[in-house]
Amino acid sequence: MFNFIASALVAYLLVNVMKVSGSMMPETANFPEGTFLPFIHEMLAVVGIGMSRTPMNFSAILAILAAWLTWVLIWRTRFGYEMRAFGHSEPAAVYAGIDPTRITIIAMLLSGAMAAMMSLNVVMGFQHRLVLDYVGGAGFVGIAVSLMGRSHPVGVVLAAILFGILYQGGSELAFEMPKISREMIVVIQALVILFTGALENLVRVPVERSFLRFRRRSA
Repeated sequence: MFNFIASALVAYLLVNVMKVSGSMMPETANFPEGTFLPFIHEMLAVVGIGMSRTPMNFSAILAILAAWLTWVLIWRTRFGYEMRAFGHSEPAAVYAGIDPTRITIIAMLLSGAMAAMMSLNVVMGFQHRLVLDYVGGAGFVGIAVSLMGRSHPVGVVLAAILFGILYQGGSELAFEMPKISREMIVVIQALVILFTGALENLVRVPVERSFLRFRRRSA
């Protein structure tokens, strides 16, 4: 719920403090060019690889690095073990001597910091200024991506690529074919989430039972 407080604070600052003098748009002035994140096509051009111009920038590499560091933290450190134990069973974690308050606070701080890094893509990647509502519902999309990726860094990366394709491809498809509206793309995304997330247990249980029966017969 603090998101709404932060959003209202940013809106106040953009309208009353940081807005360009004489402009009606609630946004800051363009940042100095030295603060821009390099685009991927610019980075590849340095090593002699040609690529068409794209808004994809250095923040994509930072996102992959963050996913790898998350995997290392959760599956290769003691704190990650405590976090997984606490997530599976709080009473068992408390019985083992794990402090639930410490785990919760640290996990929220780390996740909030990584979520805030998402703004680099918009603010310093291609907008090059701070605009109103630049997040564009990314938080809710992140929940869907996490659900589809089973909260595993590898799955989250693959799910994020899929949703990126749906978003970008859906926008271009709606532009090329007016009969396909933006709402149809949203419905497709909702169906993907429904069948991979909400109906997971509906499919997993009979599949697990089938595998168990097969193993018993083999044994």
